[in-house]
Amino acid sequence: MGQINNMKRNATAVWNGTGKEGTGNLSTQSTVLSKTQYSFSSRFENGVGTNPEELVAAAHAGCFSMKLSFVLGAAGFTPEEINTRCEITLADGSITESHLTVSAKIPGINKEQFDAAVADAKANCPISKLLNTNITHEATLL
Repeated sequence: MGQINNMKRNATAVWNGTGKEGTGNLSTQSTVLSKTQYSFSSRFENGVGTNPEELVAAAHAGCFSMKLSFVLGAAGFTPEEINTRCEITLADGSITESHLTVSAKIPGINKEQFDAAVADAKANCPISKLLNTNITHEATLL
């Protein structure tokens, strides 16, 4: 895989009002999110809309899965499927953990090779490197 240099992506947040009663929206460069609603309710309760922690979870799960695919490919394996769930824990105003739960179907690999690839991807995916928190995982080879 060639090195991609100086790639930039952006997103915009607009917030109106106070922290608790106000509302906001998020838009991404790709327009996948376009004025997507977020609020105190969607962040700290069960309101409709997204929230920053959910978006970090999606970013970490997606980044980890793609990095795992590259690590496996470099070791000579082609995954049929990698399924990663990421759970972000927000406690006392900080993200305290990102927990990855991965299951994968990879023909010809053994458990030791799989575990080594998972550890490599967890340590080296760009989102893992970005997060200043405890990153844990559990991995199941199908």
